[in-house]
Amino acid sequence: MTKAYTPDDVWRLLGELLEAQKETERHFQETERRFQETERRFQETERRFQETERRFQETERRFQETDRRFQETDRRFQETDRRFQETDRRFQETDRRFQETERLLREEARQLNQQLGKLGNRLGEFVEWQVRPAVLRLFQSRGIAVSQLYSDVILQDGNESLEIDLLVVNTNQAVLVEVKTKLSQGDVDEHLERIAKFRRLAHQYRDTQLLGAVAGMIVPPEVARYAYRQGLFVLAQSGDGVAILNDAQFQPRTW
Repeated sequence: MTKAYTPDDVWRLLGELLEAQKETERHFQETERRFQETERRFQETERRFQETERRFQETERRFQETDRRFQETDRRFQETDRRFQETDRRFQETDRRFQETERLLREEARQLNQQLGKLGNRLGEFVEWQVRPAVLRLFQSRGIAVSQLYSDVILQDGNESLEIDLLVVNTNQAVLVEVKTKLSQGDVDEHLERIAKFRRLAHQYRDTQLLGAVAGMIVPPEVARYAYRQGLFVLAQSGDGVAILNDAQFQPRTW
């Protein structure tokens, strides 16, 4: 038999139904809120994942760039090392050539010293065997009545000094002779200064008339002409002996 419901029962049941509906609605709203929160968190996770992916890709790109730069640096280092080795090889070659050049220069200097020594010996022989025996006779043939010959005359007066290769004299004249291996214009100029200095230092020859002469194993024509114009006698080798190159019209300079 169906239970009879009173109005109070109906209102109570209706109230319970409404309450259940409200609870269901509340649960639905909470579920919706939680769903939206889950969706938001999912989207945030997705965004963070995409950011992580982007950063990973950026890191990968930078890693590849770093690797490329490292490889480039390594290539440049290898190139620098190759160039350094090449420079070192060239330096060693230059050093070897420098040592060889230095050796050749020492050898040339040794040979030059030998040649200078031989020239010095030849100059000594030229003076000893050709100029000295003939010099008195040569000047006497030019009307200069010299009768005495002195070699390697050295004068010293205070701080000044002077050396004359050959000095030929008589009572009132003296000829100062400078002898060179190869006579130059500079040698002529120096001898002119030497004669002027001799006049100042040689007090015993204060009243003596001074003449000048230059002699050489080799006397270039232009130097002979220059000495001639300066009033100096020029002596040079002639065959096996020595001769005065000045012509008969020559007028010597006097000091």
